Amino acid sequence: MPFAAITMSLGFTAPPVLLGLYVGARRRLMESLRERADSLERELQLLAERAEERAEWARNEERTRIAREMHDVVAHRVSLMVVHAAALQAVARKDPEKAVKNAALVGDMGRQALTELREMLGVLRSGGEGRRERAASVPLVAVGVAAAAAASRAVDDEGPCLAEIEELVGQSAAAGMVVALSVEGDVRSYAPLVEQTAYRVVQEALTNVHKHAAGAKTYVRLAHRVSEIAMQVENEPPEEAASSARLPSGGNGLVGMRERVSALGGVFVSGPTDAGGFRVSAVIPAS
Repeated sequence: MPFAAITMSLGFTAPPVLLGLYVGARRRLMESLRERADSLERELQLLAERAEERAEWARNEERTRIAREMHDVVAHRVSLMVVHAAALQAVARKDPEKAVKNAALVGDMGRQALTELREMLGVLRSGGEGRRERAASVPLVAVGVAAAAAASRAVDDEGPCLAEIEELVGQSAAAGMVVALSVEGDVRSYAPLVEQTAYRVVQEALTNVHKHAAGAKTYVRLAHRVSEIAMQVENEPPEEAASSARLPSGGNGLVGMRERVSALGGVFVSGPTDAGGFRVSAVIPAS
């Protein structure tokens, strides 16, 4: 009888106990699943926020790159056009032949500026269309890669190169600048981005001479070294401290040059000389 009583007692008490254990285990499982779901949601939200931050950073980098490129192209070409136009106005009646030559140079500068602007706008349009088409299919992890790529993509492989420096200096000479070019070391080729950056530094420095020191004698120096390339543009003081023909400046040229050089791990220095002129120097690693 004791065994039968125990069996009956277990028969009455075991189901509620087992049901209670089941309900408790199920409740704990549901709470654990909810916690995991909340944790996963927070992680996804954090990833989305980081992806948006990276995307915004990439957009800012791209805007900065575009602004820098347009400044370099437009400022240099338009500065030369203004200089030639001023010379054209000065000699129009006294020397018609020289006036015709200056008019032709103004036209050439304008056409070159338009061509370069069209090329940049064409890249922007094609790039924008491609981005819109790919936007829906790009995973979040690709945003970080795109952001990193935006920082290193300053100009395309078809940009200016060091071989065009002599022509660049010649354009300034044709605009009336007394400028001398000297090259040290064995001339060689560098990575496209290095050559384009070196070219843009010299270009912007010459543009600044046209703007702020018209008529000043200018020296352009390139030095090919073992592991780096150095460039320097230095002008003597202009004959007149102030000129009514001085061109407006937004103050972005030196900033853009420094950004370009720093992005490649180089060193950029600019400032007035003891003689009253101005010097721009940059050293860029060869690779």
